[in-house]
Amino acid sequence: MSYDPSNVFAKILRGEIPAFKIYEDAETFAFLDIMPRTTGHALVIPKSPCRNALDASPAQLTACLLTVQKVARAAMAAFGAPGVKIEQYNEPASGQTVFHLHYHVLPCWDGVPLGPPGQMGDMEKIKAHAGVLAGKLAGG
Repeated sequence: MSYDPSNVFAKILRGEIPAFKIYEDAETFAFLDIMPRTTGHALVIPKSPCRNALDASPAQLTACLLTVQKVARAAMAAFGAPGVKIEQYNEPASGQTVFHLHYHVLPCWDGVPLGPPGQMGDMEKIKAHAGVLAGKLAGG
């Protein structure tokens, strides 16, 4: 299958849809998920097009994973999370619904289950969490 430039993450990268940005570098963009399954649920995407890890270049994968690690460490520190789950899906059978490579970074706490997928979050809370996490990523 080919890459569809009208996917929601491509639109975010072009500035056509707003996002709660927490980090950006030359190759990657990180923002909070508007359907969070946990406090600080972040997404990391490459700025260049690819559907998922199966068609990504080694450079795209490397750039994303370096940013994933940075975001994961910052999220744990920012929200006092003792753990972090990193998820990435490839093709519909795995659960992929947006066909632009992306990694979920989910801070985790003992005994606290993840929330259900696909439920819109409280935008004011997400905005506040984005500010906290962006500050931590900026060195705060």
